[in-house]
Amino acid sequence: MLRTQTSLSTWSQEIHMKWLVLLGLVAFSECIVKIPLRRVKTMRNAISGKNTLNNILKEHAYRLPQISFRGSNLTHPLRNIRDLFYVGNITIGTPPQEFQVIFDTGSSDLWVASIFCNSSSCAAHVRFRHHQSSTFRPTNKTFRITYGSGRMKGVVVHDTVRIGDLVSTDQPFGLCLKDSGFKGIPFDGILGLSYPNKTFSGAFPIFDKLKNEGAISEPVFAFYLSKDKQEGSVVMFGGVDHRYYKGELNWVPLIQVGDWFVHMDRITMKRKVIACSDGCKALVDTGTSDIVGPSTLVNNIWKLIRARPLGPQYFVSCSAVNTLPSIIFTINGINYRLPARAYIHKDSRGRCYTAFKEHRFTSPMETWLLGDVFLRRYFSVFDRGNDRIGLARAV
Repeated sequence: MLRTQTSLSTWSQEIHMKWLVLLGLVAFSECIVKIPLRRVKTMRNAISGKNTLNNILKEHAYRLPQISFRGSNLTHPLRNIRDLFYVGNITIGTPPQEFQVIFDTGSSDLWVASIFCNSSSCAAHVRFRHHQSSTFRPTNKTFRITYGSGRMKGVVVHDTVRIGDLVSTDQPFGLCLKDSGFKGIPFDGILGLSYPNKTFSGAFPIFDKLKNEGAISEPVFAFYLSKDKQEGSVVMFGGVDHRYYKGELNWVPLIQVGDWFVHMDRITMKRKVIACSDGCKALVDTGTSDIVGPSTLVNNIWKLIRARPLGPQYFVSCSAVNTLPSIIFTINGINYRLPARAYIHKDSRGRCYTAFKEHRFTSPMETWLLGDVFLRRYFSVFDRGNDRIGLARAV
């Protein structure tokens, strides 16, 4: 009888513990704010065949534009958004006005177009109507971004910004007053998720403001980017939903606090090093569609996969895709394999092109940008509390 009572007591304790764990998981999941992301049509599909394509692609080449405001100068790589990318909804103002923005780990500012922006590219975006918001507050701080053949001029303002259930009152952000070079690109603005020192305008980033105010349960955010479907992608704030990846997260320390650069050991194909032979740095960048690297090294990769140029793209035979080797990125001793079907895409005409692109900016250290092509295969966690990035195979 004593043994039976003891067994029942142990069983009762186990059930109690399981309920506590389950309730804890439910409570934790409620602390995560998830924003659905939508995979939008490529700019190539939107304006394919038009004479303006080459001009726009030239304007969006990777460069180091000069960014100036209030007499100071900053530099920042121009975002390349010519291929597939992902947008999510935020609202600004009272009552709220909705915008589709790119959640970008390569920059720090939030900006959208102003109703005062009358350029042809602004006319295609949803523009913020400040006069309809009772919580709007202007400033006289202006900033200017010059991209080479494209440019943007804006002003810093304040208003209530909502990312799902996260609310930032009196949030500083940029209103675009004049721009060029963004025509045909289906987004309304950019929400930067890098560190405060990367801000263009000097406005305090929204993630940092929410973090400092205790609105986010944990100082982390994470991305799951769907592989084939237009819907299903998500950015989450305040925690990690483990259902979106397999196995364990591999944590990679940042090279330095201030941006999302990590050290990459090498890039290999068929066990031969094809790039990053002496180590290099890689920006884990949700604002970039492709995998972008130095011109000479990317050209070598094109040759290895027998890609041929056609306009601004490099194409391969679609019948040969299944025979192309995987390319392996080794980061912090862990191999991240990218099969050919991940780095070869089809355009609207059924042609297969490579997602490896060349950049034209100079850096003392070999630099790569790991964009959505990489992040569709690997779930990513950006941990501001520990200044590290977590990577794991996406489901």
